[in-house]
Amino acid sequence: MKQTQEFIFDSFKIQTDRKTINFRYKVGKLVFDEKIILPREIPTSVSQDLLNRVLQSLHLMLGISYFKMFCPKKIIIPYSLTKEQANFWNNVYTKGLGEFFYRNQIDFRSLINFPYVDRPSIQPRRPACRQAGWDEAKKDRFLVGIGGGKDSIVTVEMLKKENKEITGYILETQADLPLVQKEVIKAMGINCLIVKRQLDKKIFELESKKIVYKGHIPITAVYSFVGLLLATVYDYSFIVVSNEKSANFGNVNYLGLEINHQWSKSIEFEKLFQDYIHRFITDDINYSSILRQYSELQIAEKFTQYPQYFSVFSSCNKNFRILGFNQKKWCGDCPKCAFNFIIFAANLAKEEVVGIFHKNLLNDPKLIPLYQDLIGKGKMKPFDCVGTFEETKKAFELVAKKGDYKDDYIIKNL
Repeated sequence: MKQTQEFIFDSFKIQTDRKTINFRYKVGKLVFDEKIILPREIPTSVSQDLLNRVLQSLHLMLGISYFKMFCPKKIIIPYSLTKEQANFWNNVYTKGLGEFFYRNQIDFRSLINFPYVDRPSIQPRRPACRQAGWDEAKKDRFLVGIGGGKDSIVTVEMLKKENKEITGYILETQADLPLVQKEVIKAMGINCLIVKRQLDKKIFELESKKIVYKGHIPITAVYSFVGLLLATVYDYSFIVVSNEKSANFGNVNYLGLEINHQWSKSIEFEKLFQDYIHRFITDDINYSSILRQYSELQIAEKFTQYPQYFSVFSSCNKNFRILGFNQKKWCGDCPKCAFNFIIFAANLAKEEVVGIFHKNLLNDPKLIPLYQDLIGKGKMKPFDCVGTFEETKKAFELVAKKGDYKDDYIIKNL
């Protein structure tokens, strides 16, 4: 592993089309350039100061993909942060990269130290209309992150019932939009903003040579900062995500830190991010998950009210790999497929569940180890977006009571 001492957040620049934004990073002699391409140009009416604040934050967030390859101890940024801002970024990088540190056996203690200067706290930027003394505020419009799974579907349908003005948004990384998301957006019948993210290809070249670290990043945090940019430039009051109660529970303890695959979906991140927006960006945009109070089982139950989505949705992460999307909706052998099958089996008739997955996962002997992990009888809770041990056990109890699967291998042998 080639070591380096410094990671430099070099610069960002809005191109003349006012849709393309370049973000640059430097490590030694290596230069990385990433592009974010917006669906429409940034209106000239947007405050430049407010836009700079958002883009500085996005610059820091996107940099996590490049920082983790080297994990240097010195961070250099081209603008000044307050101590409170630096603490926020120390948290995001340390806890957001928790799984990455665990898998690579990296001692993260004292590793992440964003530089700061002692100065008065930054005041949030108010929109131009308020500065001018007008009473008009931002429109109550909702920007909803769309992943293609059951959670964002339930969120959109809940907002529809409240007659909210909804627009979806999707971050398309490196490849064309997966078929799953296209079909789900069409079934939702809402407008959608598609943002293209082009990572520097040197990431993949270096990873293929096995000379840099690789692993999980807090992707929901990336989506959240992209949502903040969209809400700022296209005038939305609310950024809504679809994170459930079980995202608060971690997987394993490592060097005194609870490692949570879903940390950037947790209530801890939600509160930190909301506070960061209001203290340092603008008090005019709110961020939250309307599913926070619900368990995975409860969300699955709500989802069953919308059979129009049964044939189009997917919660299998193998559909959403950066390089080479799998257009098959369910792989049938990952933790997320196994978990989703059992919670849907608890809520739907057997023929409906098998129809969704095109396979009876409760009759597949090779999934025994996965289900053991999911109920807490295996090595650990899988590093995937799955529910708690208690939720999975409860789902098994409900399935057993129904009796539909009593002769299937998993039910008989687990």
